Amino acid sequence: MLDIKTIRENPKKVEEAAKNKGIEIDINHLLQIDSKHKELQQKAQGLREERNALNEQIKKNPNQWDKEAAQSIKQNLEKIEKSLNSVGDELKEILLRIPNLPKPDVKVGKDESENEVLRKVGSPKKFGFTPKDHLTIGEGLDIIDVKRAAKVSGTRFYYLKNDGVFLEFALRQLAFELLVKEGFTPILPPVLIKEEVMKCLGYMENGGDEDMFILDKEKLVLVGTSEQSIVPFFKDEILDEKELPKRFVGFSSCFRREAGSYGKDTRGIFRVHQFDKAEVVSFVKMGEDDKEHEYLLSLEEKLLGQLNIPYQVVKMCSGDLGFPAARKYDLEGWFPSEKRYRELTSTSTTTDFQARRLNIKYREKGETKFVNILNGTAFSTRPIAAILENYQLEDGSVLVPEVLRKYIGKDKIVKKK
Repeated sequence: MLDIKTIRENPKKVEEAAKNKGIEIDINHLLQIDSKHKELQQKAQGLREERNALNEQIKKNPNQWDKEAAQSIKQNLEKIEKSLNSVGDELKEILLRIPNLPKPDVKVGKDESENEVLRKVGSPKKFGFTPKDHLTIGEGLDIIDVKRAAKVSGTRFYYLKNDGVFLEFALRQLAFELLVKEGFTPILPPVLIKEEVMKCLGYMENGGDEDMFILDKEKLVLVGTSEQSIVPFFKDEILDEKELPKRFVGFSSCFRREAGSYGKDTRGIFRVHQFDKAEVVSFVKMGEDDKEHEYLLSLEEKLLGQLNIPYQVVKMCSGDLGFPAARKYDLEGWFPSEKRYRELTSTSTTTDFQARRLNIKYREKGETKFVNILNGTAFSTRPIAAILENYQLEDGSVLVPEVLRKYIGKDKIVKKK
């Protein structure tokens, strides 16, 4: 949620920023509701002061006070407070539909076609044969099974088997070892969160709820990314400045309907309904998110770099930013079978946007301020697909990235006989 003062002082800027994210807002209507809310607040405050003055008179002269005046104040105050609550709810609803503002350094663009490639790291390998895609490789090695998963769960599900399981565990172990050494607190979060909490995160607006699995009866939502149940950890709490930054690395299964991707990426394990993910979340002081964002990006590059997979760093334009994000970087790995880069990890800053909605603050020299919150992917299941394609051999086997060999206990994956 944006600070209402920011909107009052920069209405056109807020309206334009939302438009750059592809979201239309009626800023004039918002300001009218805000003005009405302030007017009702002033009237309510005036009546409360009258009531308090009358109560003081009663204390001094308990047998001499104007009962009609007292009754009038009470009735008027009840009426005003009812209107105030109603207008306040309407104002909050409108504020919740306004996205976070893109950072000044974010390029204005309509969609992913206008994202910026900041740099490329590593050179795509040249194969002496036609490289296969990750599903063909995975099925050949008997480590991925989507056909049986389709029988059991439907499309966009998969089984990982044999060394595919160990690859998953190895990636998680690599991420946790590095990040715990960096001071991150390991955490295993719940995968179901209250619908009201998900709304506070800012992922349900602008059609975001269409991509979620929602349990209507229980009013619970399955997380679509691991940070969704870590970010609210300090909901309605005030931290001490000495505690910041607070950094977590969590691991959980994640669930997405992929509602907007009908017919897209249906092959393999790249875009699925259920996947595992190691995620980082940072809580920092106000104004320190830019520095933290670059730090999280450096960690993601370090992790991906250790796998020795060619990648590029992409900065999202305004039209490709999520509702709560102010800036986002993607790390896209090279897929030889497709001859293109594809998203493997990402990191975003939400500034104080989610903190305001979740009421997460810190105390600094007696003053309370909202924290800045950031998130980033350590590893998901997608790097497995990139490993299979980039490390494939002509005979169908796959070399294990050197950094993962100590976890898997072998340097090559071959089909079990």
